[in-house]
Order: sequence, then structure tokens, then C-alpha cells
Amino acid sequence: MAQYLSQLTVPPPKSQPMASLSGGAATTTRLLPSASRVRLSICSAPSSLSLASSSSYSPSSLKCLRFPPLSPLIFKDQKRSSMSTVAAASDAAQLKSAREDIKELLKSKFCHPILVRLGWHDAGTYNKNIEEWPKRGGANGSLRFEIELKHAANAGLVDALKLIQPIKDKYSGVTYADLFQMASAAAIEEAGGPKIPMKYGRVDVSVPDECPEEGRLPDAGPPKPADHLREVFYRMGLDDKEIAALSGAHTLGRSRPERSGWGKPETKYTKNGPGAPGGQSWTAEWLKFDNSYFKDIKERKDEDLLVLPTDAALFEDPSFKVYAEKYAEDKEAFFKDYAEAHAKLSNLGAKFDPPEGIMLDGVAGEKFVAAKYSSGKRELSETMKQKIRAEYQAVGGSPDKPLQSNYFLNIIIVIAVLALLTSLLGN
Repeated sequence: MAQYLSQLTVPPPKSQPMASLSGGAATTTRLLPSASRVRLSICSAPSSLSLASSSSYSPSSLKCLRFPPLSPLIFKDQKRSSMSTVAAASDAAQLKSAREDIKELLKSKFCHPILVRLGWHDAGTYNKNIEEWPKRGGANGSLRFEIELKHAANAGLVDALKLIQPIKDKYSGVTYADLFQMASAAAIEEAGGPKIPMKYGRVDVSVPDECPEEGRLPDAGPPKPADHLREVFYRMGLDDKEIAALSGAHTLGRSRPERSGWGKPETKYTKNGPGAPGGQSWTAEWLKFDNSYFKDIKERKDEDLLVLPTDAALFEDPSFKVYAEKYAEDKEAFFKDYAEAHAKLSNLGAKFDPPEGIMLDGVAGEKFVAAKYSSGKRELSETMKQKIRAEYQAVGGSPDKPLQSNYFLNIIIVIAVLALLTSLLGN
């Protein structure tokens, strides 16, 4: 659904010609961040996906193509080597600074819709039935590669990369995966939407071979819209309530027929911008996040407002309709459900380093103090539960797989060893 959010075209300065995605401009190699921020890992067997490119250059190892400053950093297709470089967790201080820069970008470029779409499309390739990272897809920064940008559902997203790339260049300690999701959440919040409970520390994929195959994102006009939505979003592990809530993000943006094949070339709401004029929006105020999307679809009184088959399905399918009716009447209920669904989507398929993630705004600073919980009168916060769960899983535990080590025995052994050493040192 999110692929139909508006794309805003930002022309480059006339003094800097744009580089072709297929590669024709002079290139320079750019090394990855310092060794303190990367780690090497052995790759698995080559993917069975066919990732052939029409480009005529030769493969290279651990090098990327550097475009002019306002162009996206697109990695050239290259054969998988036995060793790949994987970015470590993002830096918390740089994350906060990058978020402020994103807010300024939103104020100057009115690019809220396309940044929402960027984050959604990087995360929306997740397949819950595939356990291995990064084959399972999800929020891993793979959308920066040319081969994935060429997927039909990602038409126009190269413009989003042009907007984001200068911020990535400025903050090399922030991964693409984090930057995409941060931009998406900030766009919702800055447009008047709810605060999204985000966490960061997503690891980037490193080579184009790790991009997902085409066809994992939803279509706008499938023969059976409700069935199609469930097929795609159930694969991600989302339910009917989350599908309906996430659909509400169409309150932002426009659909451009030259990119998606849907919508009018322009309407009374889009002919004068802001941003590049044209396209057809779902709502009259298409840069304001509220529940008008549900109200407008329900009423269908304005022919200048877009209603896709997948939008109409929200009021035609009995299960979706329960939530769509609720959201049309209750903006607060919509905001609450949307914020939860957006946060869940942004984490799909991601590999976090550290495993519990990095939370900003002071949330991550919560520390466990036994005295607070010893009386049994206070519940652990959700944040603390997630942190404890992540740490438990990091050492091999899970709800279905108890740790095999006898930690009580280990503690006794450690104490015995310390006592022996103390005795020896005393003698």
C-alpha cells in the first residue's frame, strides 16, 4: 500500500549534473566507516536469486559507487565474495543529530510522503517464514541498491535517496536501515501524527546479492484486494487491525500515474504543490496526518480524491470494516493503533546490534533497580521486559527453548574457584 504514497521530485542544482543509475559518471571509491564501526563475517552460500544487471562495469570487492552529493549512494552489482563487511550498530549521538536534520529537511522540501514510503518499502519485504538474515528481508537498508530500486513497486524512490544521502554522508555512524526508518517515523510525527515508539541499531546488508527478490510488496489493484492485502501482510506477521491502521498512512501523499499507473495527472488539491505539482491525493490536506483518509473513503463525495481497490476493501471486507469505521470516528484510537503498527513494521526482519536496540529520548536509559520491584506491587515496563527478553535471547534462550546451562552450578563453581585462589594467594 505504501508504494502509492506521493513521490516528490527534487531537481539537482544546475551546476551539478545528475549521474545515471546505470553508471556513466566518473566514480570514486568510498571506504566504509572506520574499523571500530565494522565487523567481518563469513557469508553463506551464494543466493539462488538471479541478480543480473544491464550495467557494463566489472565487479569489484567492497567498493561502492559515489555519486554527486545530491545523488544516492548506489552500490554497483558485484559478485559475493567469501567475506562481507557489515556495519555495526548506529551511534546514539549521531542518531539524534540525524533526526534533527531530517526534521529540517521535511520543513524545506515537504517530502513527508516519500520518506514514509522509503521506510515502509525497506521493511515491507519481510517474510516471517524465512528465519535466516538477510534472506528474510525487512528493515536492513537493502533498498539503497540499484537492483532493488528497479523493482516496479519502488518507482520514484531514488528521489527519496537523493534527499537522504547528504544526511548519511554527514553521519557515517548511522546505518541506512536506521536512517530509512527514522525518516519514515519523523515524517509521520512532523505531519501531525502520533509519536512512534522507535528503536535503532539495525544492521545494514552489505552487497546487492542480499537484496530480496521482486514481488514482496503489495499491489494497488489486485483481482481480490482484501485477499491480496492479507496474503502480503500476513506474510509479514501483521493482522487485520494492523493492516487497516497502516492503510491510514495514505492520509499523506499522492499517487502519480506515470509511476504507479493510478490516479489523475493533477487535481485541484495537487496542481500547485507544495513540492512538484501533480498527482492525485487520497485527502484534501495531503501533508497533514489525521483520520480524514477513513472519512473520505467512507463518504466518497469528492471525485478529486483517490480511492484504490485496496482502499475500498477496508469498508467492503467485514473484518477490515470494523477497524475502518472505528478510525473514521475516533482519531485517538487510530493514532494509538497506527503508532504501534508502524513501530512493529519498522522492526520487521531487522538484526539489531546491540540485540535490544538503541532507544532515544531517554527511554533506553531505564535501569533495573531490584528494590523497585521486590514488593511485587510494580509491573516491569514494556521497555524493560523487551530489554530482558533481548538479553536472554542473545545468550541462546527463548520462550520455547530454555537455556541448557545450569547457571546455579556455574555460580557455585565460580565461587569455589575464587575461594581456592584466595587461599593460594593467602599462603
